[in-house]
Amino acid sequence: MSTPLAWNILLGLIWMGFTGSFTGTNLLIGMVLGYVVLAFALRSVPAFANYTRKVPKAIGFVGFFIWELILSNVKVAYDVLTPTHYMHPGVIAFPLEAKTDAEITIVANLISLTPGTLSLDVSSDRSVLYIHCMYLEDEEEVMRSLRYMEFRALEVLR
Repeated sequence: MSTPLAWNILLGLIWMGFTGSFTGTNLLIGMVLGYVVLAFALRSVPAFANYTRKVPKAIGFVGFFIWELILSNVKVAYDVLTPTHYMHPGVIAFPLEAKTDAEITIVANLISLTPGTLSLDVSSDRSVLYIHCMYLEDEEEVMRSLRYMEFRALEVLR
């Protein structure tokens, strides 16, 4: 058990054993306490130091992505429910910063999960992702938004 996540889960399970309450909430509390222990006790171990930096970024990314989902859902729902349609559909070529297959797949799936955008294809050299957008009034703004989402995702993955 050499991965920081495994240690964190183990500390969460130990916490559950100490408290005698085997619930998801108690496991989460135990993992938060385990994270604090790992952050302070093992700062000099590079694998653990990297883990303690990535966890807050991952939590921040989850919050960011949920907010993006809410905004996109409201925009699409408003367009569907009102008589006037505001969509300007189009396809853009999005240059990727993601390099590995896993990074490209995760970025493409995050884009597809957001209402109003759909990943269509990746170029043969894996440097461009083709994306269909429902709202392409301002291509630069869409590219900036997608670039920021990719940046936040890669911050957690790398």
